[in-house]
Amino acid sequence: MDTHAHEEINGTVERVVYENLETGFRIFALASKVASVTVTGCVPPLKAGQNVSVTGAWVTHPKFGKQFQAAQCVVSLPATTAGLCTYLSSGALKGIGAVYAQKLVAAFGDQVLEVIDKRPEKLKKISGLGAKRIAGIIESWREQKAIAHIMVFLQDKGITPAYAYKIYKRYNTQAITIVQENPYRLAEEIWGIGFKIADQIAHQMGFDHHSSFRIQAGMLYAISQAIGSGHLYISIEDLKTTTKELLGLTAPDLDRMLKESFSHLHALGKIKIINHCDNHFVTTAQAYKNEHDVAQKIKLLLGYPPRLGLPIAAIYQRLRAQDGTIQLNEDQQRGIMAAIQAKITIITGGPGTGKTTLITQLLEILECHCVRFKLAAPTGRAAKRMTESTRRPASTIHRLLEFEPAVMRFKYNEEHTLPVDVLIVDESSMIDIFLANALLKAIPLYAHVIFIGDTDQLPPVGAGNFLRDLIASGCTTCIKLTHIFRQAQHSLITVNAHRINSGVFPASALPETRKDFIWIKEEDPTTLTKHIEQLLRGLLANNHIASHETVVLSPMNRGLAGTHKLNNDLQQLLNGNQTEKCTFGLTEFKIGDRVMQIRNNYEKFVFNGDMGTLSAINREEQTVQISYGDRAVAYKYTELDEVVLAYAITVHKSQGSEYPAVIIPLFCQHFTLLARNLLYTAITRAKKLCIIIGQPKAIAIAIKNNKSVARKTFLKEFLTQEVTCL
Repeated sequence: MDTHAHEEINGTVERVVYENLETGFRIFALASKVASVTVTGCVPPLKAGQNVSVTGAWVTHPKFGKQFQAAQCVVSLPATTAGLCTYLSSGALKGIGAVYAQKLVAAFGDQVLEVIDKRPEKLKKISGLGAKRIAGIIESWREQKAIAHIMVFLQDKGITPAYAYKIYKRYNTQAITIVQENPYRLAEEIWGIGFKIADQIAHQMGFDHHSSFRIQAGMLYAISQAIGSGHLYISIEDLKTTTKELLGLTAPDLDRMLKESFSHLHALGKIKIINHCDNHFVTTAQAYKNEHDVAQKIKLLLGYPPRLGLPIAAIYQRLRAQDGTIQLNEDQQRGIMAAIQAKITIITGGPGTGKTTLITQLLEILECHCVRFKLAAPTGRAAKRMTESTRRPASTIHRLLEFEPAVMRFKYNEEHTLPVDVLIVDESSMIDIFLANALLKAIPLYAHVIFIGDTDQLPPVGAGNFLRDLIASGCTTCIKLTHIFRQAQHSLITVNAHRINSGVFPASALPETRKDFIWIKEEDPTTLTKHIEQLLRGLLANNHIASHETVVLSPMNRGLAGTHKLNNDLQQLLNGNQTEKCTFGLTEFKIGDRVMQIRNNYEKFVFNGDMGTLSAINREEQTVQISYGDRAVAYKYTELDEVVLAYAITVHKSQGSEYPAVIIPLFCQHFTLLARNLLYTAITRAKKLCIIIGQPKAIAIAIKNNKSVARKTFLKEFLTQEVTCL
């Protein structure tokens, strides 16, 4: 690409051809006095009709020819009526489209923006503009002015428009003041802005690399990274090492500065220190409180007498008599008896071991004796499956607790407990320590709690290891179901899941089993998309399984067989003809795309792992609509960093879900994540058909690796011994 000397071009934006909201890169057509020019570069948000002054250089693109590459871009509002009409028609202000733009310009001429800004009551004169729409226009104008002011300030600090919007949304009119005082607050308080971005801003603003703000932020980031990988604590020595590497500092008195910053964070109450076995471990105050509160509530529940008052002997005789149509084995009977006698009971077992049958029989007993119960699971899909299998209503834990966005807390909590005598929670291996704390707070002391789960699956996506730690403590009754029932033995999915869990290679076929497990041997990951296309159009279609009922489960996001590439390929394959789209970052979102939420958003009441369909794009309002079942949720374009394409997802993200068909790519390039519990979890997500595509060596590596990373938690210790917290 050839470049030439810098010069300045002035003109009016004709149209924005392309924009990346995450990076701020845009391509737009600029009408100058001489001709129409294609301009590229990282520039502020633009709308047709705006006047711009662009400084940069002419370049020759090998494919698109002569373009003007912007180094700087100053934006001003249009001054002519024609420009104003174009500007307002472009969707610059929410609530104004082409029709109302013409009406407004006809009524107020070149004073239209001044009217909106200073005399908005005059808008009532325009026919069709109701109070609600006018309020939206005024709010949009004020927000745009505020964001524009922030953008001017942050433009030379390396901040993208999407991050600028986040900063504005979090701090409003205080945004610039807060960023000037301590830009490292952004890393701690705004989702999506990590330490590295905050550090970049601070550097641009002249903050010293040895600043106490920087060192404290680095420490908090190192702790948050440990929590993000599942741990709740990090040793002080590991914290020092990680922080030094992150900050890149080698000052002679660095240890002193680290110690001072550490002491300051501790004095502020932002971190807690655990002294255990002559070792010191650090975590955030929030993480410590959640785990400690969980332990305290479990102790209270176990110490409070049960009050179900059920006829234990009669129920036991009924179970032993086996006079019903469903036959229970001894472990299932013990599980039911434990559930009605012990305050907290854990039932574990793999697929086909009768967990659902146990729950159903328990519910019949509770209903027979008019005991109040509720069913819950961590995810929507798990709750739906629980409803289908028990024929009783089940909800997600979040819906059970009824989050109230207005006050940002759950309706049911320690002050207002659930009206329930027995709570049954399925897929409990997925529950992280934060959700466990919210749930346990809402359980009345007299209630019984039954946690159902499969401890051989992957640990929770979130931090902690709630179910495993609870079992390891020995404080609760735990029943493990191991017998595989005859009906389940006919499924090769179930048989192979147990074979893998036992360290045995999966079988391609066995006598008297359905061929619901298929392994396609493939050494070359570049052929993966072709295999998937053939499966969707052939085998799956012949088995009456639609593409929307099929999900690809990959061990990781990156690589030739990772979710990023697979999602791009599958979007083109399954939704390539759709032209209605919007862009965020490197992702094009199209109407009809399957998408997944990747963070808990309590305001929208959408949670990490929820899957939906992008059902509408509103360019005028700059929003998209995503349908989660029968519920539609609106997202601003700038909020699309919370969403990813979900034709392919990671195995970790699939926990708690079940799909008619799953396709699992497994190659040696996944080496760092190949583990027995990962493969076991992936296979057990399939309901009708499981297909593995990959290398025999990769499968062997996964089966052999049964050493899961031990998460650093203290729940077991909190439950069984005295732990010193500093």
